[in-house]
Amino acid sequence: MKLLLFYAPSFWFKTYQKVLEQVEDQDMEANSQHAIVVFYHVEAEDLERRGKVLTKFIKNIKWLAGKFDSKNVVLHSFNHLSGSKAPADFAEGLVQDARQRLGTSGYSVTVTPFGYLNEWKLHVAGESLAKVFKEI
Repeated sequence: MKLLLFYAPSFWFKTYQKVLEQVEDQDMEANSQHAIVVFYHVEAEDLERRGKVLTKFIKNIKWLAGKFDSKNVVLHSFNHLSGSKAPADFAEGLVQDARQRLGTSGYSVTVTPFGYLNEWKLHVAGESLAKVFKEI
């Protein structure tokens, strides 16, 4: 799994185009303030180590959220971080599990619609830690 994590004073997105036929139709638009925005890419190798990947995914998010005293998280599928791709149903399931676990821990979590291209506006803070790349 590859992650680009940002501390965003503001993030806006809107669904643009459905690209996976098997996902339900959605028309969604949302804003998040003072959020950790995570662009994630689930790789084929992650199938064999799902538990470890999920744990590290959540730990990295909580770590950065703690640095900025934020409880708002946005998870956005961004399949441009690696040439290796996990099956869509596996990736979506992993992210839904992360959403549930973060929610149980008191985080407000927004997940951009899986299987869609989205428009977005991302305001990233200037601090060095506001932009982090992780390989899990």
